[in-house]
Amino acid sequence: MLEIDKLNRLTASHGPLQRGHGMVTGVISLGLAILCFLGVIAFHFPQYLTTPQLRQSYDVSVIRQVMLVALVIAGSLSLFNIIRGRSRWLAFASFVLVAATLAWGGHKVPVNDFADNTPYIGLDWFILDLLGSTLIFVFIEKLFALRREQPVFRAEWQTDFHHFIVNHMVVGFVLLATNLLVHKFFGWAANDGIRGWVANLNFWVALFLIVLVADLVQYWTHRGYHEVPVLWRLHAVHHSVKSMDWLAGSRQHILELLITRTLVLAPIYVLGFSKEVIDAYIVVVGFQAVFNHANVSVRLGPLRYLIVTPNFHHWHHSQDDEAIDKNYAAHFAFIDYLFGTAVKSDRKWPEQYGVVGDYVPNGFFKQLKFPFVWKG
Repeated sequence: MLEIDKLNRLTASHGPLQRGHGMVTGVISLGLAILCFLGVIAFHFPQYLTTPQLRQSYDVSVIRQVMLVALVIAGSLSLFNIIRGRSRWLAFASFVLVAATLAWGGHKVPVNDFADNTPYIGLDWFILDLLGSTLIFVFIEKLFALRREQPVFRAEWQTDFHHFIVNHMVVGFVLLATNLLVHKFFGWAANDGIRGWVANLNFWVALFLIVLVADLVQYWTHRGYHEVPVLWRLHAVHHSVKSMDWLAGSRQHILELLITRTLVLAPIYVLGFSKEVIDAYIVVVGFQAVFNHANVSVRLGPLRYLIVTPNFHHWHHSQDDEAIDKNYAAHFAFIDYLFGTAVKSDRKWPEQYGVVGDYVPNGFFKQLKFPFVWKG
């Protein structure tokens, strides 16, 4: 019970991890052990816990090798800390999870044929995205940190992580809902002639076009969230984050997620872009959505007037007077300059993030109901 209490206190805390006592290696080990344990569950129930669109894209044998490496690292770090007497309560929790994963088949669990049309949650999408994002963006943030004093586990990280979990797990529902809404409300606009012409465009031309079209829709949708009071109640949840890092972009109300994705997907569907172009666009939007919230000092010189950078988007999240209702674009900064909504400031970076007045409550469930509670 003492070990569980310590784990609960750890997950409820924030701030830099104490060095030299096995905390850093212990957290890495525990994180990998948890992902491996979730991975073995997904192997046993792929029809219910994996995303059909995603599992068609990755090689299961590669996933098995990744899990094996993660198990070796997690097991080795936990054993090392147990032997050395460093944060044994944390190391023991990791070791137990590694042992449980191996006992349930580990990376060798056979995956047989299964039905493709079952209801599912995106556990595989959650595991792969969390592992990839932490490996890439935590590393980038440490190399090019804007605010070096900001720890990985900064204040309110738990709220953003809860948003991250939910928004990944309900990926199947979001895909189904957005596809139904797009076909119902925008299916009439599809024209075979236009769709055929767009589908045959040069890949790079089509990629530029799809990002531009999506960003124009994103711009006006985003601007609407700021200028229409009812929509602002939804969007204020996203803006309530007070520390910018790779996890901050995950704080988004599920209803806003549905509305935005439906409106952005509509012209992509109507125009008929090829699957290869849409897949490339998903990679671009996925990277920028995380990178532009990251705690990195990146401005790109003159290119910052063309492309949205972390510097550009950090201003959008600022409470500073010159930044209110500015910098709406998600990909191309020139859209804001074109419509006169780009931030103009003598300072390179904003000072403070969040909603002016700080009236959005902290906590996933409180934020889920916030748009529908018209008080304070």
